[in-house]
Amino acid sequence: MKLLHTSDWHLGQNFMGKSRQEEHKAFLTWLLNVLEEEKVELLLVSGDVFDTGTPPNYALELYYNFLKELSNISTLKSTIITAGNHDSIATIKAPQQLLKILNVHVIASGDVDEDVIVPVKDNESIKAIVCAVPYLRDSVIRESLCGETLSEKEKQANQGIKNYYESVYKQALELQTDENIPIIAMGHLTTVGSRTSESEREIYIGGTLDIGGDYLASMFDYVALGHLHINQKVGNEHVRYSGSPIPLSFSESKNTQKINIVTFKNNDATIKELEVPRQRELFVLKGKLEVIKKDLKNIEDTSAWIEIHLQDDNPMQANIEIRELANKLHLTLLAVKIDKTQKQLQAKELKAISLDELSVNEVFEKRLELEEITEKELSNELKNSFAQIVSMVQKV
Repeated sequence: MKLLHTSDWHLGQNFMGKSRQEEHKAFLTWLLNVLEEEKVELLLVSGDVFDTGTPPNYALELYYNFLKELSNISTLKSTIITAGNHDSIATIKAPQQLLKILNVHVIASGDVDEDVIVPVKDNESIKAIVCAVPYLRDSVIRESLCGETLSEKEKQANQGIKNYYESVYKQALELQTDENIPIIAMGHLTTVGSRTSESEREIYIGGTLDIGGDYLASMFDYVALGHLHINQKVGNEHVRYSGSPIPLSFSESKNTQKINIVTFKNNDATIKELEVPRQRELFVLKGKLEVIKKDLKNIEDTSAWIEIHLQDDNPMQANIEIRELANKLHLTLLAVKIDKTQKQLQAKELKAISLDELSVNEVFEKRLELEEITEKELSNELKNSFAQIVSMVQKV
């Protein structure tokens, strides 16, 4: 049996005010071709399908059009999608029953009302058993106890997740009529020994869980993980993150995006990493003004997005010159950041604020400060109203 493991699409991501729609569309088109060419029988998507709980309409359209096209792939027997920490349970779960007709299984929360054990069948015979574990929220893995210390919360989260995996593994064993049938797990978490990037955030209290690749490998024949954006194995050949299909921050600009193709001979897995074509390059340029200017002139791809880390004695003037040159070269600068380690004092003297580093709500709050509103209640009401407007706009 052959499966394809991907995750962390983050459809609908707003990247410093820029849409990733065309990049995601290109990836999903490429993915459909790979599924066909590789004769994949099982598709696993391990969480963070969307970037936010309220994805824009175009992101939903990309998602549903992709799922519709899966029915044209003759070899594909089943698709299993689990929710990540970015996904809204309600959004992911809404079409759950309808998608089952297309043999697309969506697991949103892993709660008692969802069956996370999915047998993959060829006619009536079971070819694999998938323990489709989504991002496990607190309500699933532990009860909130009054007066818990941070250490107790960490311990409870770790034990709750381990108990969950051990429970689903036992359920899978009950379905395993032949020991050569592979048992596969999915997950959305940070494991011990894995490599992270700046665009991910810790999703459990206390940070990294005390759960490693060896622990998961002791039960499952392949573990398809999501949440970390770097393609990697964790302590064991068959415990893997697929990583994100496009770089989701400038910190990931030098990463090579991949998906994993896993071929089983009985329950022995052979893994092939397949590189995802890059639709748009991200460049991070660092240095003094003249170095930055030279680097900008060497960029031939005008579709690229650029972040600059500037080290200069006159950063404000250098910033103006860099932006003028980029405009002349038809290049897109998304951020110019002054090296604060060297220019912290000067930045304070100039009271300089880079809008590139502020969210929309933070810009509004800075503007509100200039009005010197004395009534705190009115100020909070204005902030809340503005936040609601921003949320409504982002849904469009």
